[in-house]
Amino acid sequence: MSKVYDVAIIGGGPAGLSAGLYASRSRMSAIIVEKAKWGGQAGTTEELENYPGSIEMPTGPKLMERMKGQAEAFGAELVKDEVTGFDISNKVKVVKLASGKEISVKTIIIATGAQPMVLGIPGETELRGKGVSYCATCDADFFAELEVVVVGGGDAAVEEALYLTKFAEKVTIVHRRDEFRAAKSIVEKAVNNGKIDIIWNTVAEEIYGDGIVEGVKLKNVKTGEVTDFRTDGVFMFVGTKPISEFAKGVVEMDEKGYIKADEEMRTSVEGIFAAGDVRIKLLRQVITAAADGAIAAVNAEKYIEKNFGH
Repeated sequence: MSKVYDVAIIGGGPAGLSAGLYASRSRMSAIIVEKAKWGGQAGTTEELENYPGSIEMPTGPKLMERMKGQAEAFGAELVKDEVTGFDISNKVKVVKLASGKEISVKTIIIATGAQPMVLGIPGETELRGKGVSYCATCDADFFAELEVVVVGGGDAAVEEALYLTKFAEKVTIVHRRDEFRAAKSIVEKAVNNGKIDIIWNTVAEEIYGDGIVEGVKLKNVKTGEVTDFRTDGVFMFVGTKPISEFAKGVVEMDEKGYIKADEEMRTSVEGIFAAGDVRIKLLRQVITAAADGAIAAVNAEKYIEKNFGH
């Protein structure tokens, strides 16, 4: 008979690694499956000063490396593969992998996170973490007394622009339409904020700079005119999307694909938990993801004790 793990954790970011640490430290047999880079979005964040205790070498890659090592040290098994589906018809569930392998488990924690939607314009990928950001809460402090551009026109874009005014000298919102999609109360605050300028009917065409953001090419969608706009940073808020395609039809989600889970991280299916950015939640940060992972692991253990007797 093939091994039956206590928990399969899908995703190797802060939520998944935290779940792996808490599960394995509780003597549960845990396997973490990650299809891409260990650490998730946090693993690509050059500066991570808002995670408590990360004063020395406060970089995302360093912190995620330590989290990964800690989970491994307590016995979590780490596997590079992609989850393609599940069989939840029996008490012992099956996680199906792209490699053709199958993992038999008592519980599952989905911690695959969410990813910012990208425009795909030249310079965006190359200068990510070097002036291009997708998180004002994470990176605003690095732009103190500098000038930044915010691309987007929804609630997140306008709210983050307002947040950035606490740090930046000037914030310019670039929006492709002639009015915001954001809530009126937020828009009023932005329009009346002396640090915010708004450029309507305009899209970003290219971000440029020699190793660091120096400017962005802007195109007026009505006239077609392209202009160079000098700036120190570009914050992209054109939406985020959860990495949850593989779980559609298995657990309940909202219209955007975020998994519905309660504060105990329990989903609509018994024995399946969700942690971190992939679930519906207010704040998507490394610290909240790590907390979710710990809660999910503890409740997975309780589920096993109740349903498997050990």
